[in-house]
Amino acid sequence: MNTEKIEIIENAFENINDINSSSSSDIISAIESTINDIDNGSIRVAEKINEEWIINQWIKKAILLYFRINNMKLISGSPGNSNWWDKIDSKFKDWDEENFTEAGFRAVPGSIVRKGSFVAKGSVLMPSFINIGAYVGSGTMVDTWATIGSCAQIGSDCHISGGAGIGGVLEPLQANPVIIEDNCFIGARSEVAEGVIIREGSVLSMGVYLSSSTPIVNRETGEVIRGEVPPYSVIIPGTFSPNNDSSKPSLYCAIIVKTVDERTRSKTSINELLRD
Repeated sequence: MNTEKIEIIENAFENINDINSSSSSDIISAIESTINDIDNGSIRVAEKINEEWIINQWIKKAILLYFRINNMKLISGSPGNSNWWDKIDSKFKDWDEENFTEAGFRAVPGSIVRKGSFVAKGSVLMPSFINIGAYVGSGTMVDTWATIGSCAQIGSDCHISGGAGIGGVLEPLQANPVIIEDNCFIGARSEVAEGVIIREGSVLSMGVYLSSSTPIVNRETGEVIRGEVPPYSVIIPGTFSPNNDSSKPSLYCAIIVKTVDERTRSKTSINELLRD
């Protein structure tokens, strides 16, 4: 880890209102170098160390500073030979066949990926949107109209189904990004936000909404948790009445209908897992 670069980023962030495209070359260089490192996957906003997710806040600070040093500009390539108006280039700007071959993932027309996000080899991007700071692991499918928000972390061999939304976060700095671990399935039109962690091998059916405050109810045990889906959980949307008080309206919740082991998960189709 380049401690000098981190120190420059930290000091610049303390004076973020003074940072712009005319800032000193060492600040500009540190910010752009950090964005390039995110873009090529050599650093990540969040990384798993000893089974615990660690958030690299200095990288989030660098992303916020990156907006400060870039001015609004015309970005070509919009439908109908028109333009966009933004600060951040496409990840694919100036890419040729060699660049795509080396990157090793498939990008279908209509897939939008901003510079400063990483997509690993073997992934497939249908018409979708991936924001700056995000990480998409190898062999993952980002399906049609799915969105991967700023700094969200998606593991390997996942399927983010059509229209699913994976929430992003840059501010406030203490807020954590959504993390989807390896081998997860996120059903169509589902939403995962506010730093929720979906642990390895889990399956969310269509239309599951998870925020940090959403009750996640284990149907077998009655246990209620929030903010994290346990490994190899199969989740459907539902409702429950707190304290079994039927006189009050039921609340939305996510229900763990079953937990499967790794071997079962690898051999069983999603449709079979979601059957009651």
